[in-house]
Amino acid sequence: MLRRLYHEQPDSFAFTPANQAWAEAQITKYPEGRQASAVIPLLWRAQEQEGWVTKPAIEYIANMLDMAYIRVLEVTSFYFMFQMQPVGSVAHLQICGTTSCMICGAEDLIAVCKEKIAANPHELSADGKFSWEEVECLGACTNAPMAQIGKDYYEDLTAEGLAKMIDDMAAGQVPVPGPQNGRYAAEPLSGLTSLTEYDSGKTKYNASAQLATDLGDSIKRIDGSEVPLTTPWIGKDGKVAGRDAADPTPAVPKPAMPAAKQAELRKKMAEETTAKPDVKPAAEPTTREDVAEKQPEVLDAARDGQADDLKLLKGVGPKLEQTLNELGFFHFDQVAAWGPEEIAWVDSRLKFKGRIERDGWIEQAKILAEGGDTEFSTRSKKGDKAGE
Repeated sequence: MLRRLYHEQPDSFAFTPANQAWAEAQITKYPEGRQASAVIPLLWRAQEQEGWVTKPAIEYIANMLDMAYIRVLEVTSFYFMFQMQPVGSVAHLQICGTTSCMICGAEDLIAVCKEKIAANPHELSADGKFSWEEVECLGACTNAPMAQIGKDYYEDLTAEGLAKMIDDMAAGQVPVPGPQNGRYAAEPLSGLTSLTEYDSGKTKYNASAQLATDLGDSIKRIDGSEVPLTTPWIGKDGKVAGRDAADPTPAVPKPAMPAAKQAELRKKMAEETTAKPDVKPAAEPTTREDVAEKQPEVLDAARDGQADDLKLLKGVGPKLEQTLNELGFFHFDQVAAWGPEEIAWVDSRLKFKGRIERDGWIEQAKILAEGGDTEFSTRSKKGDKAGE
């Protein structure tokens, strides 16, 4: 029950530009002087972006909300929904182990996790792609046994089905959320006994599973670009309705939008976002088990004694830069030249597997090697000048 900061931490944290805009918008929901009320949504978005809540993320959010670091740490450690240690780069599986699920086979699901992922909860799999834990009731007892994977529920599971799902996710596929035994939703297994005139065949999946499929963000990290930022509580003049003296609009909650309308709107927003040329799908992982390792070109020392500042790559801090130097990497063009086999070689020698592709080192290094700047390197340079 004692939750502490993980013993190994990244050197820095920053929201993506889209997530930063989202976080700043959330803060405006609360009255002046009450910005600390946004701590939980901001921590949750940090976890959606990185997979877990890191010490740098806690400090970053504390600075945004003008809170003491210890207060944000207290919130993080109190709520078990926040992961305080690294999770799988592909997915973290939360297996419900409470009464209904236990009776219906949760222990078999846990056995699959122990066999295919790791012997103990919260341990990363050998390839760094998966992690798992047992959790308390997730409220889907009718569809027991079940698990929450990423943002969605996967119900009516079997040991064989879960094992196949893990293999599919490792191969880059995203299983459809919802019942996995052909059930539409939570109707009796023996068939409907009431409302028999209802035709579930009108749609392929129930509303929740259909929306999750349309959005396609079930198990992936959230960088904020999936759905456009919406701030209905902020007027076109930048004022929050009902708060500013010059704004006569009363702070009366709007009636809830019907569920069908919400689903239609979200689907439309997702389609519009997909159509935007600047929104790129997440790169398919290249560090696979079937990729042989190949040692990249290494150097005994930096050329002309002038090493590049590898900390300008997102995710690389002083300790990691030192590790890269010890491996023989001093320049951006070395990193830019890595292919899948070289990435596999370097990845196996780093403490956090998968970070090369997660943080986009190759793409950043190509730009920096040509003398350009990335968004992260520009922000880092500004931070260095501010600290001088």
